[in-house]
Amino acid sequence: MIHASVSIETWPVAGAFVISRGAKTHVDVVHCELSDGRFTGRSEATPIYYEGESADKCAAKISQFVLEHPNLDRAVLLQNMARGAARNAIDCALWDLECRQTDKPLWQLAGLPKPAPLTTAFTISLGEPAIMEAEARKAAAKGHGLLKLKLSGRDDHARVAAVHRGAPAARLIVDANESWNDLDIAAEAARLAQYAVELIEQPVSAGRDHLLGGIRSPVPLCADESCHSSADIERIAPFYDAVNIKLDKAGGLTEAMAIAHAAQATGLKIMVGCMLSTSLGIRPAFALAQLAHWVDLDGPLLLARDRPGGFRFDNGIISPAGWTG
Repeated sequence: MIHASVSIETWPVAGAFVISRGAKTHVDVVHCELSDGRFTGRSEATPIYYEGESADKCAAKISQFVLEHPNLDRAVLLQNMARGAARNAIDCALWDLECRQTDKPLWQLAGLPKPAPLTTAFTISLGEPAIMEAEARKAAAKGHGLLKLKLSGRDDHARVAAVHRGAPAARLIVDANESWNDLDIAAEAARLAQYAVELIEQPVSAGRDHLLGGIRSPVPLCADESCHSSADIERIAPFYDAVNIKLDKAGGLTEAMAIAHAAQATGLKIMVGCMLSTSLGIRPAFALAQLAHWVDLDGPLLLARDRPGGFRFDNGIISPAGWTG
C-alpha cells in the first residue's frame, strides 16, 4: 500500500523570468513523497499555468488519486490519470521509490544510457534588444555556449541580432512561443539563420501546425506545445524536425520516454526541456536527456537558489556530480 505526502513550495526566481505570456518572479512547485512503509520516493512537479493548472489543484489531485489507488503502480497511473504536473509528480516519485526498493539507479531501471555531463541551454528572457544583449554577454562570460532566447513575434530579428552581438560565439535556440502565426516563417527563419540559430521552437500556435505545411525552413523547427504524448508524434511529424519533451507536459518520465522512442522511430530529433524548477524537478529529465540532441535543463539556474546537493552547473555543463538524491 502506497501513502502520499504532498506539499507546495515557493521558490524565488533570480530577477524575473519573462516570456511572451508574462513575467514570473517566483514559481510554486509541488513536492511529492510516496512511501511503501519502508522506502520513500521523492519528486517535484511544476504546474503548467497556461493550461489552467495550479499548485493547489495538483496537490489535491495527487492526494486524492493515491488515496483511491492504494495498490498504485505506473500502469495504473497512466490508465487512470490525465497527463500534467500531478501525474508527473506521482510517476517520478514511483520511479524514485523503485530505485530505493531495488537499490538501482534510475537510468538502469529505465533502460537509459548511463548519465554523463551535458551541455545545457541557458535562457535569455524576453526583453528589449539592449537588455537581452547585456544578458547574453553576462551568460557568455560565465561560460554558457548554448543560449535559448524567448521571442514574441515582434522585433524578433533585432532581439536575435542583439544577443548574437553580446555572445557572438554562442549557439542559439529561439523559442517563438506560438507567436509567428501571421509571419512568413520561412523568411523569418532565413533572417535568423545568419546568427547561428540552430533550432526554432513552436513558431505557430498548437493546433495550427498545418501552417507549417510545405515550408522549407533553413533552420529546423521544433514542436513544444503541439506535442504532449507519444500519440501526437505521428500527427506532428510532417511539420517539424524535432520535439521538445518536458516531463510536466508529458505527465511523467514514463510517457516522456514513450515520446522519445516514438520520435526516434519517426526520425524526429529530441530536445529535453523543463519548467522552472529545482534540481529535484529535473533529475529524471536529466536521465532522459542522455538521448537528446539539445538539452534545456536550466530551471535551477533561473532560481535565486536551489536545493542543497543539487546538480552542478559549470561553464554551461550540467553534471550529476554532488547530487545525493
